[in-house]
Amino acid sequence: MWGRRRRGAVPGGGRSAEELRARRREREAALRKARRQEQLVSKRLLREDTAEEGGQDGAESMPGPLSEDEVLQLLRGVQRGSEDRKSSLGRLRWALQNKETQQKFVRLDGSIRTLIGLFTSSLADMQMEAARCLHELSHSSDPAVAEACLPVTSYLLTYLSGHSVEFTELCLYTLGNLVVESEAVRKQLLPQGIIPVLASCIQSPHEAVLEGLGYVLSQLLQAKEAPTEIVPLVLDSVLPQHMLRLVCSGLKAGTGAAVEFAWCLHYIVCSHTANAVLLSLGALPALTSLLLDMASEIPQDAPEGLELLVCPVLRCLSNLLAEETGCEGQIQDERLLIALFLILQTFFQQHPFIVQECLWLLNNLTADEPFFCSALLSLDLLPALLQLLPCSQMAGVLVLTVLCNVAEKGPAYCQQLHRQPALPLLLPALALPDPEVVGQCLELLHLLFLHCPEAAADFVRQGGHRALEQHQSTPELQERVRALLDMVGQPLGASTFSSCHAALSAFS
Repeated sequence: MWGRRRRGAVPGGGRSAEELRARRREREAALRKARRQEQLVSKRLLREDTAEEGGQDGAESMPGPLSEDEVLQLLRGVQRGSEDRKSSLGRLRWALQNKETQQKFVRLDGSIRTLIGLFTSSLADMQMEAARCLHELSHSSDPAVAEACLPVTSYLLTYLSGHSVEFTELCLYTLGNLVVESEAVRKQLLPQGIIPVLASCIQSPHEAVLEGLGYVLSQLLQAKEAPTEIVPLVLDSVLPQHMLRLVCSGLKAGTGAAVEFAWCLHYIVCSHTANAVLLSLGALPALTSLLLDMASEIPQDAPEGLELLVCPVLRCLSNLLAEETGCEGQIQDERLLIALFLILQTFFQQHPFIVQECLWLLNNLTADEPFFCSALLSLDLLPALLQLLPCSQMAGVLVLTVLCNVAEKGPAYCQQLHRQPALPLLLPALALPDPEVVGQCLELLHLLFLHCPEAAADFVRQGGHRALEQHQSTPELQERVRALLDMVGQPLGASTFSSCHAALSAFS
C-alpha cells in the first residue's frame, strides 16, 4: 500500500496523484488497525486518483441524489454518440457516488449494457471513463447494485491482461469490491477462471497491479465458502509460491503488495486446509527469515507502515505452529526470540496491538518446545517479558501463559524463574479484578510451588498468601486458591512436596 509509482498532477485538484494515493493508503492502514481482530473485508475506491467533473474533488464533496428523470437524462446523454459523450460519462461517474442514484441507475433498462458497450469499446478515453463508472457502482453497499454488475465480470477478467497499468489496477479494485458484496458474483467468477487469471497476473512487474491483485485475492479468501471452494483452487495454482516470494521480498520491493499477500497467506492458514502445502513450500523458515530481516531494520531503516507487514507475518507463523505440531524444529533459532523482543520494544508504545501478536507467537513457540524455553532464560529475556504483564488484560494472560509453558518443563526451569524477579511482579497481578488473569497467575504459582518449594516460602514472606485470600470467594477460582493456600501453609521440606502433590487435583 506504499508504492512509489508517480502520476501527473491532478487537474483541478491541486494535489499530485501520489499524494492522493498516500491519503487513501493512510485510511486503509487505519481500517486495518481498527479491524485487525476481525476479517478485513472492505471496499476500496480509486476515484481520488482522477479529477472530478466540474472542478469537484471527490475526496471533499459528495453529490446529492438525482431524480429518476435526471438519471434517465444522464443515461441518454451517454447513449448518444455525440462528441459530448465523454463529458456525459464524467457527469454520470460523479453522480454515481450517491447511493440512491446508483440504485436508480441500475434499475433503468439498458443502463449496465450501455456501460459495458463503452467499457469494451476501442476508444481508450471512453473505456477508462466507463470503467470508472463501473468502479463507482462496485463500491455500493447495496447487494442489488453489485448483482446488476454481474454481466461485466467476464470483461473485467479479460482486461486484466491489458497493457495499461492504471486500467488494470482499476479493473482489479472493481472486481475486489464486487467480490466483497455478492456471493453470486463470486460463484460466477470461479467458473469464469478468476484464479488462473490472477495466477497469470501475479507475475506482473508493476507494484500497483500486484497490490490490487492482493486485494482481490484477500477478499476472495475471506468468503465463507473459501475453505471448500476457493482455497483448493488457489493451492492448485502457482499463487502460493508467488505470494510467499512477494511477502518475503516486501522489504526490498513494494511493502503494499507484501502486506496484501501476507494477509492472503494468513487467511489460507486459517482455512485449516493448506498448511501442509505451505510447509512444503518452506513457509516457516521463509517467514522466520523475513521476521529476522524486519527486526534488523529497526530502528534506523524501518520503512513506514512496517507494523502492517509485521502483524500478518506474526499471525501466519503463530497459526502454522498452532496447527502443525512438531514443526518448531524447522525454525530453532535463538535469533527469532531476539527479533520478537526488538519488535516488541519498537512498536510497544505507538502500535500496542503488536504486543499481543508477538506474545501469541512466543506462546506457540514455547508450548511444546524446550529449545525456546531454554533460550528465553539463557538470553535473559524474562525481565523484558515480565514488564509486559500490566500492558493489557490479554497481554497479561499471554505473558503468564508463556511463563507457564516454561515452568511446565520441570524443576530446573522453575528454579531459574524463581531466581528472576517473577514473584514480586506476580503479586500485583493477583490483585487484579480479572478472573482470567488471576486464574493464569494461580496456574503459574502452582507449577512454581510444585517444582520449586522454596518459591512457596518466598511467596509467603512477600505477603502472597494475603493476596490469595482475597479470591477465596470467587467461584471459578476458590478451589485453586484453597489448594495454593494449603501448599504455602506447610513448612519447607517433605510435607511441602506432599501438599503440592495433593493440590494437583485442583489444577487438573
